[in-house]
This record gives sequence, C-alpha cells and structure tokens, in this order.
Amino acid sequence: MSSLKNKRILITGGGGSIGSELVRQLAPDNKIFIIDNNETNTYLLREEMRGKGYWVHSRTGDVRNKATVFDVFSDFKPQIVFHAAALKHVTPNEEYPREAVETNIIGTLNMIEEAKNWECVDKFVFISTDKVVNANCNMGITKLCAEGLVRKAGFIAVRFGNVLNSRGSVLKIWEKQVKDKIPITITDKRMERYMMTIPDACELVIEASQGKQGELYIMDMGERKKIIDLKEELYPDYPIKEIGMRPGETLDEKLMTKDEEKLAIKRGKFYIL
Repeated sequence: MSSLKNKRILITGGGGSIGSELVRQLAPDNKIFIIDNNETNTYLLREEMRGKGYWVHSRTGDVRNKATVFDVFSDFKPQIVFHAAALKHVTPNEEYPREAVETNIIGTLNMIEEAKNWECVDKFVFISTDKVVNANCNMGITKLCAEGLVRKAGFIAVRFGNVLNSRGSVLKIWEKQVKDKIPITITDKRMERYMMTIPDACELVIEASQGKQGELYIMDMGERKKIIDLKEELYPDYPIKEIGMRPGETLDEKLMTKDEEKLAIKRGKFYIL
C-alpha cells in the first residue's frame, strides 16, 4: 500500500517497465500525469487506468524538449516527480552515445531545472542504476552524470540492479527463443547480476520518496545470482549458446563503490548516503 495519497504525481517514462508499475501502484490514491515518447504504451496504460476509474492523463513527448517539460509542469503543477525516463540498454548506447547523453543527461537536467522553478514540487525522485558504479559504458556514465546532477540539486536518487521481466530483460529474450525453438543465448556462464521483480522495485522507489532531499537510496538486493543458474531454474536442460560479452558489459555489477560502502547507513531495505 502506497503512503502517497491525494497527490499530483508526474511520472516520466510512465509507459516503460518501472514507470508503468509506478502508475499502477500510485493511481488508486492519486492523480497521475505521464510523459513518455512511446505513444502506444502510454495510451493503452492510460485507458487501462481510466477503465478502473483512476485519474491518469498523459502527453506523448520527450524530456529532451524543454518546451514540453515546461508545458507539463505549468498545466499539471505536480507535487511529486518520479523521473524514470532513460535510455537503458548498454549496446545501443555504445553505438550511439549522443542519444544517451541527450536523454539521460540533458533530459534529466531539463526535469531538474523545471522542478526547481515550481514551489508546488515537494519531492523529486530519480531512478538510477547499478551500472553507475565504476561505470565503463555509455549508459552507466550518462546515468552517473544524471545521478550527480540530481543529488547536487538536492533531490532524491534511487539505485538498484536488474529488474526481472522488464522490457528487453533476459527473461523476455529467453521466452521468445524457447517459443521459436532455438537455443537460449547466454553472454557468459560466469556472469552474475542482482535481481528483483518490477513490483518490488517500485514499492521501494515509492518508499524512498518519503526520504530526505539530497539522499541517495541504494536498495539492498541481497546476493548476486549467476545468469546460468537462473536459466537452469526456468528452463532446465534446455540447450544454450554462449555468445560472449558485448562492448560495455561486465561479468558482475556492484551497487556501491568501496568509498560508498564505508559511508552508507543501513536503514530497512536501503543503504543511504
């Protein structure tokens, strides 16, 4: 059950995996406005929520566009902002780094600057990623820059690892491969990742929104899990094809740097800086 009630909540990337689940969890008790450049996903989600009697509106637009961001803030006057819009896939961002910069950095800066112009904004929560730790890919580097901008502005950032069943997740890829009766692709049998479900991730993001401005919330995701072990749990004895790591990928990922581990304070399901 969300602790947010009777609020005007703006969710960027509201048609995506995390954004749409935030909409579903928050819509029963709040008014929701979505910015997303995916017209179809956003429209279907909005109609789903309206069918349940919830107040959900949306604009097909891009956080890269300052005019769009201004229009939404001036029309809706949000009290809470969840900034989930981002380019999230490693390989496309390695191929076209300018796109990652435009969305993950410039788009975040547009949101920060507009949010600071409106007294109605009580909280601003940024969705980060574990790829910012020791970042060695464009996706991680641009999200690290965005995380720094958010914290410097005095807003809240939430950092977590892989979310199962999100768009483009390995589970979606495997499901299609099994359906097509081709071997499941494994990047490297040694690869490990932190994992959690979409609803669990969003519940914790909402919980983090109750924190103090300027705090970085890092989710305690337990132990990393080998990707090959996950495959064996879901599709035991099904054939695999090991394809090797792509540019920007790593064998494992961390949620904090060594310095952050020394400074972080454990509070419930979070480490907080």
